[in-house]
Formats: sequence, structure tokens, C-alpha cells
Amino acid sequence: MKLMEEKILSEGVIMPGGVIKVGSFLNERIDTLMLKEVGEEIARLYKDSGATLILTIESSGIAIAVAAGMAMGLPVVFAKKSKTAKKDDDVYKALVHSFSHGKENHVTVRKEYIHPEDKVLVVDDFLTHGSAINGLIAIAEDAGAEVVGCAAAVEKGFQMGGDNLRARGYRVESLAIIDDMTETEITFR
Repeated sequence: MKLMEEKILSEGVIMPGGVIKVGSFLNERIDTLMLKEVGEEIARLYKDSGATLILTIESSGIAIAVAAGMAMGLPVVFAKKSKTAKKDDDVYKALVHSFSHGKENHVTVRKEYIHPEDKVLVVDDFLTHGSAINGLIAIAEDAGAEVVGCAAAVEKGFQMGGDNLRARGYRVESLAIIDDMTETEITFR
């Protein structure tokens, strides 16, 4: 999506350690006109997927997932993060590592919100190493649901998460894929 690439180049901030901040338009301060286009593009990409539910993770993925859900007319469920692995038989759980925050979180989805007949589209703001999306896939599959695809606003292709998911047979669509990033330059796929 050319608009996403242009926004990254004009407003993204490259940080040390391979981190790019997009808080000025994607997840801290949200450009709502762009968000609407992001949702419509995800809907266009997955219009024939048969998705019945969108699954994301709190908190940065929620706005993008809701925009896609509104464009597709689908409900959105988000996995909650917690620091403990508290025993709760009413939830599906997964452990995910946050690359940008450098920590692990247990994420949970209440069992009443995802069912075996669901066809799940996983949506997130970033796809780096794939831990968050892999955690969401594990939750969907634990519920007996079918994962019909994964969508990300931004993928860091050089960190291989998207390629690893594709190699496992998942359909992955990212609106902008960064193939290389230095302290001063970004190269898109």
C-alpha cells in the first residue's frame, strides 16, 4: 500500500536496535483517514477469505483490526496481555514476546468469544519475528477455529516472521514490507 510506505517515510522515526516508531499516525496518535483506508485495503485483500471473525492483540492492533472489521462487517476479538500465567479454565492462552518492548506476555481470549466454526483473520499493526501473530494463531487453533489469513500494517521482512508464516502455509498480507532498514534509510519490498 503506497500510502503506508509514504507515511512511514515521512513520519516514521528510526530508533536504535531496528525499531521504527509509527506512533504519530498508526498507534499512539491515529490518522483516522489513513486508518479507514487501511481497513478497506485489508477488507479488499481478504474479501473472499470466508472470514467470520477478526482476532488481534491489545493494544496497538485494536484500531487496525476494528477498521478492518468495520469494512468487512465482522466482529473483532482482542487478546488481553497479562504478566502472569494465572490459571483460568475459561480462556485460551499463549505466550508472546514483544520485540519492541523486550518482554514476554501471556495473552488470553475468553473461550466464549471464539468457536470451532469461526474462520479467523488475524490482524496486527506490526509483524516482526511473528511472536504475536503466532500466539494468536495458537489461540485460534486451540479453539478449533480455522485461520484464513494474517494481515499486518507493517512487516519487517528482514526479521523473517512473515516469511516463516508463509512457509508454514499461512496467507500473510502486509500493507508495507520493510526489507532493509539502516539508521537513516528504509527500503521497501
